[in-house]
Amino acid sequence: MNQNEVALVTGGNKGIGHEIVRQLAARGLTVYLGARNPALGARAAEDLAGDVRFVQLDVTDVESVATAAKQVEADSGRLDVLVNNAGIVSEWGTAVADITAEQVRTAYDVNVFGVVAVINAFVPLLRRSPNARIVNMSSGLGSVNLLSELDGRLATQGLLAYSSSKAALNALTLVYASALRADGIKVNAATPGLVPTDLNTQASVPRGDRTVADGAAVPVALATLPPDGPTGVFRGPQSLADVAPW
Repeated sequence: MNQNEVALVTGGNKGIGHEIVRQLAARGLTVYLGARNPALGARAAEDLAGDVRFVQLDVTDVESVATAAKQVEADSGRLDVLVNNAGIVSEWGTAVADITAEQVRTAYDVNVFGVVAVINAFVPLLRRSPNARIVNMSSGLGSVNLLSELDGRLATQGLLAYSSSKAALNALTLVYASALRADGIKVNAATPGLVPTDLNTQASVPRGDRTVADGAAVPVALATLPPDGPTGVFRGPQSLADVAPW
């Protein structure tokens, strides 16, 4: 169904992003593996079977994003799937009251502003697709519904920058989903659940026991939706049928 389609995955050189690239390539897509570091990105692309192509892409650098868009346009002429996977946690080990504005700003640069920069640059290519999909990698830690349980597991994590940035990402997802419907572009959010990756190596709480393949399953399902698939939904972590609370 998705053969000959073109995808881009940001932060694709390791962890869940790398697994998303692998699974999409295994389905027959041409996949651009986006990564900041050229050596690490190229090596990660070489490790995978299928049509996987490295593209240097730092989501916090507008010129880098623009250059990546030009490369995809020159090589492929369009984009069918954009997975905004790049993300960071900037405040591990810091008490909530001690988290600085700079730490919050650092998280937002990647998790929010980076997503806006990438979508802005690649929408013209997505508009050339007959069935374009954008998948934003969110988290249960960004669910305002779950965070409203003040004594609950998520609110007490104290990840002020990360949680608020993912809540902002969820809002972006819904606004983009509404605005891009006229272009036939679906925009959805996914939560991968608790997967031990480089993102949470400094966590003082359980990091979960899900594999990267488990974490990639729902993002890949959203990335390969048929033309009549949903838009403006938040799904995962177990399956596409799991409705995550906003």
